[in-house]
Amino acid sequence: MPECRRSRAAGLIPAGQVEGSAQQQYAHMLSQARSQGALAVTNDPQLQRLRYIAARIVPFAPACNERASQWRWEVNLLGSKQINAFCMPGGKIAFYTGILQQLQLNDDEVAMIMGHEVAHALLEHARERMAKSGGTELLLRGGAALLGLGNLGDMAAAGASQLLSLRFGRQDESEADSLGLLMAARAGYDPAAGVTLWQKMGKATGGKAPPQWLSTHPAGETRIKDIQAKLPTVQPLFTAAAKPDRRFAPPPVG
Repeated sequence: MPECRRSRAAGLIPAGQVEGSAQQQYAHMLSQARSQGALAVTNDPQLQRLRYIAARIVPFAPACNERASQWRWEVNLLGSKQINAFCMPGGKIAFYTGILQQLQLNDDEVAMIMGHEVAHALLEHARERMAKSGGTELLLRGGAALLGLGNLGDMAAAGASQLLSLRFGRQDESEADSLGLLMAARAGYDPAAGVTLWQKMGKATGGKAPPQWLSTHPAGETRIKDIQAKLPTVQPLFTAAAKPDRRFAPPPVG
């Protein structure tokens, strides 16, 4: 699929190193959240909601990136007012309670966010950004170092410790939107929710992308127009898809 094309630059950094470091960072983050009483327990209704939606989306992941079939997918909910969500390399997903509560997201809108974030991981945008940011250093090491990998493993580990602070470019965001819409639609969630999601986001943030997302997200109006242009192609996938047999309410306001 055209939506699954990945940059060749990502190949400069070993995928296994990035995914392994991401797993360590994710585990550390969960440990910190647990110690602060900010990690949702298994029977939390909103965590159950996230895991149900993920279970519908994840089966479509390997068609885009064969490594995804071997990933140990995890979904967790962190107590924070931040309007934030992410999926780290290796399928490590986290949502913040703030994005669910402040935006009062319905299931279709949650699926749009999750599809988008999962798409970043499948398209290896973090790995690509790490490779490009270290490009000059890699060139200085010369061909022998590249062929033998040299210190690339150490470099990948150091870079992965910064995974949550990587900034994705506008092209990355557009690619993630396209693939995310497609996967969410195939999972039975209405892609038109991508429009209402960004309308809510614009209202909540005064038209600016929330800084917690740490990326150069396109302006809300541009994004809405782009999503609307994609809907005629994606809606038939939603129409043909098996629909969820469970629906969840947003968390209480306050």
